[in-house]
Amino acid sequence: MPKLNAVLESALYVDDLSRAREFYESSLGLPLLLANQRMCAFDVGGRSVLLVFLRGGSSADMTTPGGTIPGHDGDGPLHIGFAVAAEELPAWERRLEERGIPIESRVTWPRGGTSVYFRDPDGHVLELATPGLWATY
Repeated sequence: MPKLNAVLESALYVDDLSRAREFYESSLGLPLLLANQRMCAFDVGGRSVLLVFLRGGSSADMTTPGGTIPGHDGDGPLHIGFAVAAEELPAWERRLEERGIPIESRVTWPRGGTSVYFRDPDGHVLELATPGLWATY
């Protein structure tokens, strides 16, 4: 069987694209790769891309010079987990507090990792996770 190497892109759908862009750039420090009226793309650690779409803005197929991107959309609170170094988790917690972003939950995992959970302005559940969460991380 051919091998899958990684999850390259993950997508969230938001009601206010400008507000989401500000949150992901300013609060989480993600570098912007692309922005237009229907979506923003952010670099996550030089290894993956977070796509943030205006809800309903990508539900129709999109024709590009290279081919057609099938329509997609999402509704309700979704989840994205970000990998962070264990020694940087306290700094992340301080950053969230300084920005008025409440931490909803903190979990210590049997393998030794720790996760903190918080929400973006659209109610999506975001996680900062240290190594030890999964057998692969």
